[in-house]
Amino acid sequence: MEQILKYFPSKIKTLLENEIQDKKETLEEIRVRVQKPIILKYNSNEKIIRYLTTSEEILSILQHICENSIYSYQKQIAEGFVTITGGHRVGISGSCVIENEKVININYINSLNFRISKQISGCSENLLENMLDLKNNTVLNTLIVSPPGSGKTTILRDLVKQISSGIKNLKFKGINVGVVDERGEIAALYKGVPQNEVGIKTDVIDNVSKSIGMKMLIRSMAPQVIVADEIGTLEDVQIINYAICSGCKGIFTAHGENFDDLYLNPMIKELINNHIFEAIFFLDTKIKGNIKDFYLLEKKQMQYKKQEENIKEEMTGIEFLLGENDESNKRY
Repeated sequence: MEQILKYFPSKIKTLLENEIQDKKETLEEIRVRVQKPIILKYNSNEKIIRYLTTSEEILSILQHICENSIYSYQKQIAEGFVTITGGHRVGISGSCVIENEKVININYINSLNFRISKQISGCSENLLENMLDLKNNTVLNTLIVSPPGSGKTTILRDLVKQISSGIKNLKFKGINVGVVDERGEIAALYKGVPQNEVGIKTDVIDNVSKSIGMKMLIRSMAPQVIVADEIGTLEDVQIINYAICSGCKGIFTAHGENFDDLYLNPMIKELINNHIFEAIFFLDTKIKGNIKDFYLLEKKQMQYKKQEENIKEEMTGIEFLLGENDESNKRY
């Protein structure tokens, strides 16, 4: 937590230290806004600190984040966030400066959102058992679906690590994985170094669109599996088709709760109807990391079949940290 608190002015830092203390493990966000209270978001609740942050304090925090060289971070600022040591991300909002229909800077910054990065080793085990092709030592083309905040990126990160490094108990040898980390949420590169553990055979490209990043990785790094978070555009469909036709396997995520939600996006609907995905997982919205439903492609009939009998209700030894008073806090 010191990795984050060091960016705050001493007065705010003291307030945060006193409030967080033994709740560090459940903290998800720290939001500071000009002339507004500081808001801490935990897994199951929020805490409002009655301290009005000044514009000077916001600027001071940003200067610390940018190592007293805001200009050198201008490109990241224009993207709306800066990745800091530890893989944490600081979201930024203010007055956008537009040039040629693109954001080139953000002025008069009025709020910052520190999003706490967490890595939970082993949280993808339930998915792995159902998406590995052990005979060919590869993976099925997979889509992981959930609404925001349900743990899909955390699971995706762990999948990358395990597939890349190998899984001894399943006799799965590590394979080359290419990650297009468009928003820096998977590997969280900081000055080129992944802040999250993503495995020994993983190549990461960030700060680039999925359509450009996948093509670059396929042409230069020869990945056996390509990975990207939150697909859904026409360009995504085109590059995924390109990747699969190039002989790569793919693991992707998308927002939604069920097939009806996926079909609302014509681009994802096209991928499903073309049977690009061999496995589709829907995550539980109540218990982070649990599988609610999953479907495998029956290739003879070319249709997706629900695999209810293969879903484990519980896993042992892994815990997504939920609020202490949350009734859904379970180990799995």
